[in-house]
Amino acid sequence: MPEYKAPLRDIKFVMTELLNSEQHYTNLEGAEDATPDMVDAIIQEGAKFCEQVVSPLNRVGDIEGCVWSEDGVKTPTGFKEAYQQYIEGGWPSMTADTNYGGQGLPSSLGIVMSEMMGTCNWSFGMYPGLSHGATNTIEEHGTEEQKQTYLTKLISGEWTGTMCLTESHCGSDLGTLRTKAEPNADGTYSITGTKIFISAGEHDMAENIVHIVLARLPGAPEGTKGISLFIVPKCLPNEDGSAGDRNAVSCGSIEHKMGIHGNATCVMNFDGAKGWLIGPENKGLNCMFTFMNVARIGTAIQGLGAAELGFQGSLTYAKDRLAMRSLSGAKNPDGIADPIIVHPDVRRMLLTQKAVAEGARALIYLTAQQADIVQRGKTAEERKAADEALGFLTPIAKAFLTEIGYEAANLGMQVYGGHGFIAEWGMEQNVRDARIGMIYEGTTGIQALDLLGRKVLMTQGESLKGFTKQVHVFCKENADNEQMKEFIEPLAAINKEWGDLTMKIGMTAMKDREEVGAAAVDYLMYSGYAVFAYLWARMAKVALDKMADGTSEEMFYNAKVQTARFYFKRLLPRTKTHAETMLAGSGSLLDMPEEAFAL
Repeated sequence: MPEYKAPLRDIKFVMTELLNSEQHYTNLEGAEDATPDMVDAIIQEGAKFCEQVVSPLNRVGDIEGCVWSEDGVKTPTGFKEAYQQYIEGGWPSMTADTNYGGQGLPSSLGIVMSEMMGTCNWSFGMYPGLSHGATNTIEEHGTEEQKQTYLTKLISGEWTGTMCLTESHCGSDLGTLRTKAEPNADGTYSITGTKIFISAGEHDMAENIVHIVLARLPGAPEGTKGISLFIVPKCLPNEDGSAGDRNAVSCGSIEHKMGIHGNATCVMNFDGAKGWLIGPENKGLNCMFTFMNVARIGTAIQGLGAAELGFQGSLTYAKDRLAMRSLSGAKNPDGIADPIIVHPDVRRMLLTQKAVAEGARALIYLTAQQADIVQRGKTAEERKAADEALGFLTPIAKAFLTEIGYEAANLGMQVYGGHGFIAEWGMEQNVRDARIGMIYEGTTGIQALDLLGRKVLMTQGESLKGFTKQVHVFCKENADNEQMKEFIEPLAAINKEWGDLTMKIGMTAMKDREEVGAAAVDYLMYSGYAVFAYLWARMAKVALDKMADGTSEEMFYNAKVQTARFYFKRLLPRTKTHAETMLAGSGSLLDMPEEAFAL
């Protein structure tokens, strides 16, 4: 297994040098405690916890998996104890509301912890990760009584949370769900139905689990307009706030999966379970998107984590593994062969992983800052602009990063050659664990439709313009910078082409709506590469300025510029294929009769 080391230098670069987190936190309401010293101390301690406590359990979780019985689900050896240390360290409460026991720090700081934990052990990180979404949903939409009952326990980490959406006959098409909610005389509801693929739905790490459940009230409208949201705890709360009698909620089974074995993916049965309505009737899907947006950013982190873990493991291996000689002459003349890191194709794989991981970190942290402003911006105008930016970036972050993160994980495995296929090195586990990222919280296709259909075309391109204007300003400011020419010229070109492509798709979609679905995934991937180009150009600018001013870390900053150069030369040209295929039309996809597929 690769020995995970938190990439603290790059985390600091993105936070403080690229995104100016110190000024960002100063501009937020109620973020006074997020001083540079406090932020640094938190990240250092978080890194130590992840490296020393959570990372060693990654392989254990994969080998042992979770074990189901009628009495509940047992998590892998060490998970329960590590979770108790997580609670004792105060990590669950870091970004939560101070009125309910939280520390009130900005959510972007919690994203850094989520990155480190998710990279070193995704299965473990999912248990508290799902709780954040439940917490945010109750904070946003719950009554004061519901907040007093559930938030303090969720925020302390004593209880964990889930979201229960999917049913066996419907995945992302939630409008067809069948779970029922019958009103009780006491104002509660009886929830009946079965949900599947519920991550962390049952486990032995906490005394209670708070399920956030989508269900239909009697007489509710058909489709998504008739869905309501409910709080359904595993154990009913006592008057003193403790976990009381068992509710009629049970785990019917756990799934046997390709990866993330250390996390219990459950079939959850609700047999007339007592639940409480959260938010307005028939507005459950609107309320659930509070949870879903958090979950989608969290899932984007999986793409980053897969690339980072693969890179760390394969870089170490590439430096040590001796095989063949360099084409330009021996680089290790005293050895039997050269280390494989000297070979161009190995460099290609390593640099792809590095460019993906560091670009993903920049995108996720940028997105997290927008979420901070939505929550704590000082003016309504700031909050509105940040919300629009967040809505535009979230589907790109979720889908693009999980797609290229999985590619990077595969490259990490490939660097090892045959050893990568062997379990002891950990690379094949990274590939298996990463594969789910493109599926849950809305598949790549679903995210692509959200981006192109809802976020771009339905706003007449306004959400896209909000981002491309930033890129245009950056390009204009650096147009005369000779050192930046190799980045600015292609960035400006792709920024213009992005708008042109959008207009062409919009025009064809006016005649045939199928054109949106036919173009969507290529459009999303193109958008991801374009966003990365902007971020890598900005990172190159920071690094060049640092070197011009004189620095003792010239190798670090020069590597940034070299990685940016690799990205622009080797990865950004992929947009040419996406541009051509997104305009290819729906005919090549839909003209073939269904019957012909089987011939």
